[in-house]
Amino acid sequence: MNIGGLQKVSLIDYPGEICAVIFTRGCDFRCGYCYNAELVLPERYAELIPEQEVLAFLRGRRGRLDAVTITGGEPTWQADLPGFIRKVKELGFLVKLDTNGVNPEMLKEIIDRKRVDYIAMDIKAPLEKYRDVININIDTRRIAASIALIMGSGVPCEFRTTVVKSQLDEQDILAIGKLIKGARRYVLQKFLPDKVLDASFLDRTTYEEDYLRRLCGMLKNDVGECAVR
Repeated sequence: MNIGGLQKVSLIDYPGEICAVIFTRGCDFRCGYCYNAELVLPERYAELIPEQEVLAFLRGRRGRLDAVTITGGEPTWQADLPGFIRKVKELGFLVKLDTNGVNPEMLKEIIDRKRVDYIAMDIKAPLEKYRDVININIDTRRIAASIALIMGSGVPCEFRTTVVKSQLDEQDILAIGKLIKGARRYVLQKFLPDKVLDASFLDRTTYEEDYLRRLCGMLKNDVGECAVR
């Protein structure tokens, strides 16, 4: 596993659980608002942390941590992700996977092997606007396939969208609601212009929280729960 970072404790990354967060290195998307450039851009890559060092840390935290969140970068880029998750599960931890949905084949393998306990997928935009947000060409059928896999898996899950005002408007958010219709939980994440991949995003903004909460109310017929974070 190409592990580029380790957060030893988090109270917010796994709903209801105290977890460690493992950051994998490498991602195919180039979202301007991304705050993990050191995991995305090869010229900014952080030094790798040996897998055995991470597993040794987790071994020493049994009974003190409940779970592990694996995020990125994009974890499903890692060919040995299923094997690594197995090792984490064997230590007794719940596992949450964060993904951008680019690799439905890997997701299917992980789901079929019952390797994860929670999945969070980032929805960047309505499918027709995806390329404008992620800044690469992609077959958006892969995104739709990942959504269907996750929603049909029976695994607790959530979908989430980082909302940048210059990229997404009300109709875009409502269109995403239709895309994930029937989802248990959808989170609108406020964009914070702090650490970004594209410096031009330092001057961009998100919507006011009251407006985002109003959008949540408009999504009540599409998703079970909508939250602002």
